Amino acid sequence: MSNLKKFFFIFLFTFCLVFLFLLLTGKNKLSSNNIKDLIKRYIYTQNKISNLERKISDLNLRILKQNKFPNYEIIESLAGDFDKAELNFAQNLEDIRTFKESYDLGSGLKIDKYRLTAGFYSGIHNSFPGSGFMDIYKNNIFVLSARGILAYSDVNNIHSLKQVKHNINEFINFSQFEKGNWFSIKDMNIENDEIYISFTEEIKNNCWNTSVIFGKLNLDSINFTKLFSPEECIHSENSVDGEFNAHQSGGRIVNLGKNHILLSVGDYRSRFLAQDVKSINGKIIKIDIRNSDYDIISMGNRNPQGLLYDKENNFLLFTEHGPQGGDEINLLDLSYNKNQIFNYGWPKSSYGEHYGGKLSLENQIKYQKYPLHKSHKEYGFIEPLKFFVPSIGISEILKTGKKNYILSSLKEESIYFFQLDDENKIINFKKIKVYERVRDIEFYNNKIYLFLENTASISIINL
Repeated sequence: MSNLKKFFFIFLFTFCLVFLFLLLTGKNKLSSNNIKDLIKRYIYTQNKISNLERKISDLNLRILKQNKFPNYEIIESLAGDFDKAELNFAQNLEDIRTFKESYDLGSGLKIDKYRLTAGFYSGIHNSFPGSGFMDIYKNNIFVLSARGILAYSDVNNIHSLKQVKHNINEFINFSQFEKGNWFSIKDMNIENDEIYISFTEEIKNNCWNTSVIFGKLNLDSINFTKLFSPEECIHSENSVDGEFNAHQSGGRIVNLGKNHILLSVGDYRSRFLAQDVKSINGKIIKIDIRNSDYDIISMGNRNPQGLLYDKENNFLLFTEHGPQGGDEINLLDLSYNKNQIFNYGWPKSSYGEHYGGKLSLENQIKYQKYPLHKSHKEYGFIEPLKFFVPSIGISEILKTGKKNYILSSLKEESIYFFQLDDENKIINFKKIKVYERVRDIEFYNNKIYLFLENTASISIINL
């Protein structure tokens, strides 16, 4: 055993020296994604990956310096204080320049990547760079950071983006951001000259839920007010099951007709709420924008991350983050009885497992309470159109044709093309690797727009 330990430490020490030499001499072709893959494969087990995100962010900075990336000196000077730096940048209303690069994806596809060289400093998953959400409206592309930078440009000229003055940080600001990266803005939707933004709201001290603000779209200045703010909240330090996770907050927004929006709300890892019809958590809700009244249209949801209203086919497609495995694509037929709530089974049924699985002693009680049956239909729930084991870190979903769709993923750093047949079964499912976490996607003029959060980039794939 002693010799084995010596061999391990010698191997680890040698590996680190060689890796550092290659990085500093500039002879390597490593990207931040390659570095993350190496760390996962050779040094740490999966359950320690979350502790490496700040180290990966530091490596991102070093690669930016190595490649003489614009504004590197400014980014380096932040010294890890990314939240404050982003809020200061938003307050100063500086324009955001972009840095263009292109590469082939295979299958005849090329991606043009426009890196945001300033402002988007603080991410939801990675500490650096920043996460973002997009919408395209009246030939302008709008991008919103996880901390509240709102900027836009002509969709055909993304060389520089102009910031919009606003009051978003009256609703969520540094006092929330410093409590964790997962406390953040969650989505943006623009429709009928109104802009809607969802975020994790601190309803009471350390007690959270998902809320929506809205304002009249104006390219110079927007004054946001509350549209929807729930009374209930989940305490981050004193929850029923002793667990809390604001990554499981949902927050996707989509327009539904003239007077309603849909909002997904996660369970914040208070799993039992997903089957409680008196709670909005673990649900998709329909909100009346005239008076803020809401109806629950879907329950038994864990963390819906993508929403698509297919008006032509009169159904809702939505994506769902599973636990350890079990990501889902679901369909909700909107020609339903208005008093009906569709139930998708969480946490009674799931094709995933609790983190650690059934062999974990600490999960024994959890499986008794939340069994995660490997069927939905047998227990009276709606089966997903498709599930993924292992998980792909499923994110947004959009429509490109009559029954043609695109799905994006975070963990798998990919997009997926698929179709629905006459019986709404998935066919022709095809994966295209884009090599970065895809936080958001839009489709406009036969082009796919992606927000890639490993580099804080707006990227375009021309179909």
